[in-house]
Amino acid sequence: MISNKYKYLIIKSLSSKFSIKLLCEISNISRSAYYKWTNTSKQCKDQEIMDKILVIYNDNRKVYGYRRIKISLKRTFGINVNHKKVLRLMQKLKIQSIIKMKKFKYKNPIANEYAKIENNVLNRNFEAKTLNQKWVTDITYLRYGNGCRAYLSAMMDLNNNEIIGYKLSTSLEIEFVIDTVKTAISKCSREKLKDLIIHSDQGCHYMSRSYKNLLKRYKITQSMSRKGNCYDNACIESFFSKLKTELIYQNKYYSKKDLFESIHKYIYWYNNERFQSKLKNHTPVEYRSVV
Repeated sequence: MISNKYKYLIIKSLSSKFSIKLLCEISNISRSAYYKWTNTSKQCKDQEIMDKILVIYNDNRKVYGYRRIKISLKRTFGINVNHKKVLRLMQKLKIQSIIKMKKFKYKNPIANEYAKIENNVLNRNFEAKTLNQKWVTDITYLRYGNGCRAYLSAMMDLNNNEIIGYKLSTSLEIEFVIDTVKTAISKCSREKLKDLIIHSDQGCHYMSRSYKNLLKRYKITQSMSRKGNCYDNACIESFFSKLKTELIYQNKYYSKKDLFESIHKYIYWYNNERFQSKLKNHTPVEYRSVV
């Protein structure tokens, strides 16, 4: 005795070649029963996909929109779904990315008038064909507790957008930036640094003698943005924007310890788990091994 469920599956498999009406008559199944089974089956499949969408959404800090979730469904679960369907299911779940794209705000860094301003060697050419060819760096401030400030200095490799060095501090002493550079270059041999450009804005840290001497010691070419033009350093600005939108603005930090631990975890996630369309849907660390 063939079960009705098996008959439904046979009808579904042959429906592209024969009419549903004919197949139902041959199988002695009413069309209304078949369509009811089809709708129920579809609902079950949609529910399975929605369950996985929620897993991806929550595991990635609720920052993934429907395009990234579509890619994650394929990468993580082997499910290939149209992006419109993912959007529809997310709307059904009443979830969306917490990110809203922000435009860069004009920033006028205070430069040291008596220090030499280096040329803009990078000149907004953000494409790097190899690792350790072009690095960009900057500082951003963060808040915690009752109006307290902390600072993050970060270095990014433009080949794979990886954060290769960073330091957190509650002061803006020069060693804070020097340590960021030392952390990044400690991962490379001198040979790999011979053609390196490090780009920054005209902030006083990057105009300082100790910073310039460190770069000269490793024969690294220094590059600087034009005064007050944040677009010249857009890539690291973009990273800071993601950090604040995806992490900082979503949480309240009552202590320096909580803030610093959260940023450590975020940067690990950014480097190792957050895939990027620019990197052919690889994470920065994955892309490093691909290239």
